[in-house]
Amino acid sequence: MFEQAFRNIDDVLRKEAGCTTELDYTEQTSWLLFLKYLDALDRERAMEAKLDGKKYTFLLDKPYQWEEWAAPRGKNGERDDNRAKTGDDLVDFVDDKLFPYLQKFKQKATGPNTIEYKIGEIFSELKNKIHVGYNLREIIDHIDELKFNSQAEKHELSHLYEAKIRNMGNAGRNGGEYYTPRPLIRAIVKVINPQIGERIYDGACGSAGFLCESFEYMKEKKGGLSTKDAKILQEKTFFGKEKKPLAYVIGIMNMILHGIDAPNMVRDNTLAETQDYQEKDRYEVVMANPPFGGHERKEVQQNFTIRTGETAFLFLQHFIKVMKAGGRGGIVIKNTFLSNTDNASVSLRKLLLETCNLHTILDCPGGTFQGAGVKTVVLFFEKGTKTRKIWYYQLEPGRSLGKTNPLNDDDLRDFVTLQKKFADSEKSWTFDAKAVDPDTFDLAVSNPNGGKAEKHRSPSEIIREINALDLESAQALKTIEGLL
Repeated sequence: MFEQAFRNIDDVLRKEAGCTTELDYTEQTSWLLFLKYLDALDRERAMEAKLDGKKYTFLLDKPYQWEEWAAPRGKNGERDDNRAKTGDDLVDFVDDKLFPYLQKFKQKATGPNTIEYKIGEIFSELKNKIHVGYNLREIIDHIDELKFNSQAEKHELSHLYEAKIRNMGNAGRNGGEYYTPRPLIRAIVKVINPQIGERIYDGACGSAGFLCESFEYMKEKKGGLSTKDAKILQEKTFFGKEKKPLAYVIGIMNMILHGIDAPNMVRDNTLAETQDYQEKDRYEVVMANPPFGGHERKEVQQNFTIRTGETAFLFLQHFIKVMKAGGRGGIVIKNTFLSNTDNASVSLRKLLLETCNLHTILDCPGGTFQGAGVKTVVLFFEKGTKTRKIWYYQLEPGRSLGKTNPLNDDDLRDFVTLQKKFADSEKSWTFDAKAVDPDTFDLAVSNPNGGKAEKHRSPSEIIREINALDLESAQALKTIEGLL
């Protein structure tokens, strides 16, 4: 039922001239989903307060509550379609009244980690792109079918929403900006092994995949979660920052659907902050896939000891700075970082080796990030002790990775198992840090154990991939032509 509702929503959005990409579909679905969620949250809290004999004040004033403007109900709880706005009246209400009202929540919120602040932040960054009122009415009716009443319903919705994020990430070359493959994230989380009581941070959190998967991992604690544990996970564990408005909104919604009710996620340019942190502001665990290939302004670069325009290199410095002594990190970065000869790369490798125990490097094959053709590595390190030995693992799924053949959890099972003991194998080996060149600090170490070279796609596989992409492009063009 939920899956069909999502399909129906996308079908309607394709009719909208202002919605032409998967990014638009996800963005517009997200703000409506968020308002539907707020309604469910409000009514759940009101019911709990009533049972306790307490009074409850709804987050939204009555005219702006979902069951008043979007899906009016009669006294019997049934839909009252006679009161439901549609056509131009609906669009005018959303654009001229609803959005301005919600934008003001940011000013009246008591702090950035409140749900009120999130409401104001989200609706200050987005705009309604559904300009045909009858389309908006149809989408609202589909959204209204979705329920947040049980964990099972939230779980199903979170899976469907993740699929939307994945499709959005695959829609262009900047796919990695929005979507890090979840099997890769889950493997990183297993290696880091975050514990309840530790604070987990991602300063470039995009769709919040690392925070959501960490939550899923930690709530499966042996023996179950105590009430105290559950409260710690909800309020004091997951922290994120995101610069771009669309990614911020999607990250918030993704965390909510995974069960984190008031995400500690703020919209901010992490790199523009002063990089001097007090101990109370540091984190035990940092996991991230920072954007690479970007270029930060000179004044932002001034915040860092190693000055460079490469965004990912600035983020790596930030992550080292913001970690507690003994803190653990798992960071995705371009594999050229291991051997680049520019001054920033050399200096950053030196900093990493001398201030952290870089104990593991996971070498990922091309195609790991669909839509982004770069090769990456994952750096695993602990802050505070010098690197002595580095364990390398060369990920070789035995097939070519691509949009039609993505990375899966089984591909990483061997890595996770061997990493626990830093075991050597055909795909893994240990390198003594004493052998690192003291001038270049080059970390691009070849596999000495006879590992297979990366398998390249056969011509037939490449043709199949091209045909699939051509078909998608043709369908997209057909949709656009139909709108003109």
